[in-house]
Parts: sequence; C-alpha cells; structure tokens
Amino acid sequence: MEPENILSLVVPCYNEEESIPLFYQETQRIYTESLETLGLVLEYVFVDDGSSDGTLSVVKRLAETDERVHYVSFSRNFGKEAGIYAGLEAASGDYVAVMDADLQDPPALLPQMVAALEEGYDCIATRRKNRKGEPPVRSFFARLFYRLINKMSSTQIIDGTRDFRLMKRMVVDAILSDKEYNRFSKGIFSWVGFRTKWIEYENVERCAGKTKWSFWKLFLYSVDGILAYTTVPLALVSVMGIILCLIAFIALCFVIIRALIFGDPVAGWPSMISIIIFLGGIQLFCLGLIGLYISKIYLETKKRPLYIVRERK
Repeated sequence: MEPENILSLVVPCYNEEESIPLFYQETQRIYTESLETLGLVLEYVFVDDGSSDGTLSVVKRLAETDERVHYVSFSRNFGKEAGIYAGLEAASGDYVAVMDADLQDPPALLPQMVAALEEGYDCIATRRKNRKGEPPVRSFFARLFYRLINKMSSTQIIDGTRDFRLMKRMVVDAILSDKEYNRFSKGIFSWVGFRTKWIEYENVERCAGKTKWSFWKLFLYSVDGILAYTTVPLALVSVMGIILCLIAFIALCFVIIRALIFGDPVAGWPSMISIIIFLGGIQLFCLGLIGLYISKIYLETKKRPLYIVRERK
C-alpha cells in the first residue's frame, strides 16, 4: 500500500450525542495502534441527519481540535440512505469506510479490512454471524426478508449484511453514479459488483443511546428494498388475476348448470357475500401493490435532491 493514502470514515448520525465521543476515542486508538503504521491518514466525515439533540455540537467540538474531522449537517432529517450518500460525496479518501457511530460496527476490524484490500479485493463487506441481543420477533422477520428478496431478485443480499464496509475509490464512484431517489444501500452495494470479501463478526450491542429503528420503520425499509430490486410482486399479481379469472369462470359454469338442473334457490347468499368480499380484498391488495410501484416512479420523476445541506466543514 502506498504511503499517505487517505482512509475516510463516513459516519451517518441521528441523535448520537452520547455515542460520537466513544466512537472517536475507539477509532483513534485503532488508528494509532495499527492503521498509522500502514501509511494511512485518517479522515472523519460525520453526517448530521437533522438531529434534535447535541450531535452537531459534539462534532463541531471535535472539528475544532482535530482538523481531520469534517461534517455535513442537513436542514432536516432525510434518513440514513441520504446520510450515506452525502458522506460518500464528501469523502476524499482513496479508501472509504461506512460505519455507524454506536460502535455496532467494530473499528477493531478496520486493520483486517485494510489488509484484505491488499489481497486484490475492491470492497471488504461485513455481516453478523448471529443476532444475539436482538428481539426474537425482529430476528425472525429479518431472516424472512432476506429469504424473500433473494428468491425474487437477481441482486443477492447476504443475510445479516451490514452497511459497514471498506471500499476503494472506484467502488465509491460507482455507488455515487447511481442517482436514484428511492435508495436501498444494501442492494446498491451488491448491484455495483466488484470483487468483494466478506468478514463475519459477532453481533455487538450499542455502546450508548437507543436505536432509531422501530419494527415499523424496518418493515417500511424492507418494503422499499423489495420494490427497488424486483418486479416479481407485479408478476405474481398478474398470475393471481389469471388464476382468479379461471376460478370465477369455473364457478360461473357450476352456477349455470346447477340452476338448469335444480332451479335457482335463494340459499347460499352468505357464501356468495364471502366470496365477493374476498375478491374485493384481493383487488384492493393488487391495486395497492401497483400503487406502491407508481408512487416510486412519481418520486423519481420529481427529481428532488436527496438532501439539503444547512452547514458543512
């Protein structure tokens, strides 16, 4: 590895006032013990995603004492996807790592990841071996999501994958070339390709603060991921429509034949109402699914910026 290569750490932050000092101390320790001897110059790019606590103030204090600390502060909360994109845009490093400030992405893995780049890989990605400490229900649905999306999409996403990864500049440039508004970074990282090495590690709990990802937010995020990387649900809706048409035709033939043979008694209206309600529900579900895809198209065509910067350094 050439001397004086810059390693940029992109750190999206939302209400991480308590975590940032701990993150900075730990990365500094790893840098002085291992990374500095490899000829790397460290750069911090904190992205304040419209935090309502003292996150920006903490980052500003770090920037006053350490010229390697840079920050981008949004005008409001735009979400982690926008934070990752903004951080990658602001990073000037030859090597760029995306990390969380809560130390769930262990900085101790950075030397191993840098060494792996020397083996000829373009990207070093991480995944959790397990979900220790995570609620069982959340873990179940997370695994279900990965199974579903990998069956429906040609873009494979590894179960347990994290946004924590170390990339060469050409990989970062490829990610930035994807200008889509509805972003799903795990899918984008996989879609751009390049030679990727995976590193597994035990699940680590937050060092401070509380998670910002509720079950509902994770559910909506998973829906975005599925809609962004597969059109299989639309195909399934079409198949479902064909099957229901065939069933309706067969049922119609049955009703006509029964009426011709046995007459047309009034009995049977409860089952008929049930069938109507069922078919109505299916239709509404299909229209809702199509509506989700149309809404994504609508947002893309508006060409709104992914984020708006209030201040930066």
